[in-house]
Amino acid sequence: MAELTLPDGVRLHVEAHGPADAPVTVVLLHGWCQDRRTWQHQVAALHVLGARRPRVITYDARGHGRSGATNLSGATLSRLGDDLAEVLRRHAPTGPVVLGGHSLGGMTIMEFAHSHPEVFADRVAGLFLVSTTAEGHTHTQYGLPSRLAALMRAGETVGAGLLARSGPWCPHRALLPALRPAVRWLLFGDECDNEALELAMRSFGRASLRSIGGFRPSVGAQQRLETLAALADVPAAVLVGERDRLTPPPCARSIAEALPFADLSVLPGAGHMLPLERPHEVSAALTAVVDRATPARRRKAKRGAVTQLEKAA
Repeated sequence: MAELTLPDGVRLHVEAHGPADAPVTVVLLHGWCQDRRTWQHQVAALHVLGARRPRVITYDARGHGRSGATNLSGATLSRLGDDLAEVLRRHAPTGPVVLGGHSLGGMTIMEFAHSHPEVFADRVAGLFLVSTTAEGHTHTQYGLPSRLAALMRAGETVGAGLLARSGPWCPHRALLPALRPAVRWLLFGDECDNEALELAMRSFGRASLRSIGGFRPSVGAQQRLETLAALADVPAAVLVGERDRLTPPPCARSIAEALPFADLSVLPGAGHMLPLERPHEVSAALTAVVDRATPARRRKAKRGAVTQLEKAA
């Protein structure tokens, strides 16, 4: 457990698990209004890999969880991408890295790839993108008919602007019981474990009004398919829930089409909170990416690809 002070003074809460000399470091980024605990099942799954065990780093994004509040100018995806670069510089300065992002975390990884392409190309050996999008709110319909979705998006945008100017307060904590049905409908699919819902609610209660509203404009506007298409032979997995109301399957399909080495999985009946809803499937997919990103495995895969090309010739 450590605290990292960013160049603009914001303090990040960072946790590291596993051996410092592991062959691969996995950095996991959580979603909007959530925190590092979103990945608790995946951290536990990677912990038991024995000799294959990677180092795992999780952290609370600025304005979330146990990290410090952000000012309004810092509540952008661009700043989150820079924050990730600083986390890597300070906590994983050498060796191959697998970047995993859920929702806002996935968008943060794309912003990092766009703003720090040299570092990305030099360090990133695997990508794990869960319930996220590279096209802002292009495909977001909240599971509603188009006209109702447009009205809801307009209301959400106006409301976000008001919340963004409300400061680093969390008065909505007192309203969590009343908000529970709406959060359950919006974030989860057909089945919802009570423990998973409670964790999502507690995380939401720790996000400030400024964080809830402040990140909304850049989240809605981001367009990074071209950034993804420019990536080289990075092993990747893209997961989405069939009933995800925030980043529905078309978001994942466009990402998978842009990435040349991506495996796409659509989980039936699942919603937006896949790391908590479907922990075993998510952990298995993440472990597979980590295996592919391990240096010895990557060298073997490249030799195999070369052999296939030689045979074809």
